[in-house]
Amino acid sequence: MEEERKTAVEEGMSEKVIGGEFHRVLIISAGASHSVCLLSGNVVCSWGRGEDGQLGHGDPEDRLCPTHLSALDGHEVKSVICGADHTIAYSESRMQVYSWGWGDFGRLGHGNSSDLFTPHPIKALDGVKIKQIVCGDSHCLALTILGNVASWGRNQNGQLGLGTTEDSLVPQNLQAFQGIPVKMVAAGAEHSVAVTEDGELYGWGWGRYGNLGLGDKQDRLVPQRVSSVNGEKMILVACGWRHTISVSTSGSLYTYGWSKYGQLGHGDFIDHLTPHKLEALRDHVVSQISGGWRHTMAVTSDGKLYGWGWNKFGQVGAGDNVDQCSPVQVLFPHDQKVVQVCCGWRHTLAITDRHNVFSWGRGTNGQLGHGDTFDRNLPTIIEALSVDGSSGRQIESSNVDLLSGRIRVPPSGRYAIVPDKMKQGQAAMLGDTGGDASVPENDIKRPRIG
Repeated sequence: MEEERKTAVEEGMSEKVIGGEFHRVLIISAGASHSVCLLSGNVVCSWGRGEDGQLGHGDPEDRLCPTHLSALDGHEVKSVICGADHTIAYSESRMQVYSWGWGDFGRLGHGNSSDLFTPHPIKALDGVKIKQIVCGDSHCLALTILGNVASWGRNQNGQLGLGTTEDSLVPQNLQAFQGIPVKMVAAGAEHSVAVTEDGELYGWGWGRYGNLGLGDKQDRLVPQRVSSVNGEKMILVACGWRHTISVSTSGSLYTYGWSKYGQLGHGDFIDHLTPHKLEALRDHVVSQISGGWRHTMAVTSDGKLYGWGWNKFGQVGAGDNVDQCSPVQVLFPHDQKVVQVCCGWRHTLAITDRHNVFSWGRGTNGQLGHGDTFDRNLPTIIEALSVDGSSGRQIESSNVDLLSGRIRVPPSGRYAIVPDKMKQGQAAMLGDTGGDASVPENDIKRPRIG
């Protein structure tokens, strides 16, 4: 066994010991205050805040280190995705989507608003071949292999694209994309975007910061095409809380929407109603993007990582807690190149070419995976998931069976995070802030009014 492990290390695999076998990290995803990853061998791990069942371990406890989600063993999971306070996994071979966590507004897709503390299959998606699933705050989108889009969850601003503002407790197909093959989708807090196979951008839902890219501040109940920018075709798209990021075929990066904290990266704090080219990265080819609550990350083709925006908890990774309105390079030990990045609401995860996993930003619920609740403003290696981490370290298992531990919580018992202003008893004024008071800065909780 020791010789086998040495061979795996020499081959550059990020292998971790689970049940006597070694596994490397393939996918990372970050939510509001929790994180998940997929390891080789179809192994899923989760850590961070567990109050609403989003970790899937059958209880409401936080986990400070990556914990093996044994309930999904044998289900051949190929992807995992975090919503704000819920999680979704997809099994390609079984053509089955699983969800768990906070269930308000039907975001779990099971036909009700109940919380689930272990993974459960979404019956409406049985047998559907899925290409991509994305989650916003309280809604989800599924893109099929055929280029069709389904949506479910909260819909108060039309973010489901169904032509109404009624929530949907189960996935429904978007009629607007019939005959228009979609290449990629993304979900923000209350808005959604898509890129078609022809390279055209679409936006719908909450648009009051221009985050739909349509040149105004109006909501849209169905997808609407964004006017072409400089004749460029788009190939990537991502959403932050209320801003949007896209990448063209030339590798140019565009941002639009809310920029109060510099999250658009244009060197100022000015909102943009249409896609605006990020000149600071004009000499780079951008290969990957991710949007956080109020910060943004981009990976270039040469493996460099850049971050900008809100940095109160160090989530930009620049070594300080100062907001950045222009891209700053995030540095890693031994000049490791980044191959994958994912923004949570207040924390960030990355995988490097040495098969190490790093995290930084807010750590109050253990979402950084370091065994503590400290914030960090520089990338810090997650020992349990990295080839350069603790040698042979065992990852703990939750030992919960699928479909067990079902816990239902009525809507009146739910909680949400609210800003400092609410804690201080001040009125939450929407007005010209576009609802900024509803965008929390820390971890105070109150019952959510659905």
